[in-house]
Amino acid sequence: MKVAIGADHKGFDYKEKIKTILQRLGVEVTDFGTTSHDSVDYPDYGLKVAHAVADGSANYGITVCWTGNGMNIAANKVKGIRSGLALNPEMAVLARQHNDANVLAIASKYVNENELDLIVRAFLQTSFEGGRHIARVDKIRREEG
Repeated sequence: MKVAIGADHKGFDYKEKIKTILQRLGVEVTDFGTTSHDSVDYPDYGLKVAHAVADGSANYGITVCWTGNGMNIAANKVKGIRSGLALNPEMAVLARQHNDANVLAIASKYVNENELDLIVRAFLQTSFEGGRHIARVDKIRREEG
């Protein structure tokens, strides 16, 4: 499994922790930055992650910023991306089960550091349920054109 990861300056510390989690799980990680706490623009990193997932060079993406919203919005502008914000493991599970999310957005301000491992594992280990959710996800795909 390949995971693309990116964060802005407010998500940098969590990104580094998530990279360690992924490496422990044996996941191949592509880190799109940022590489420090210096102020940067979140779309630059969220879009790189989203494009890596959309073009197939990564199976999934994980983005981190202060609220998670900026990265989530940026990633969802890329055709084929369904980014879901998760503040806890249950939200990560439901983003995969119900929305077939392929990018996980995490909020460094609101997510407890002790739950990062559980959230990441929940996202990567949960499958799309299909069934009644297929028609809903297909409506989103059709809107992308």
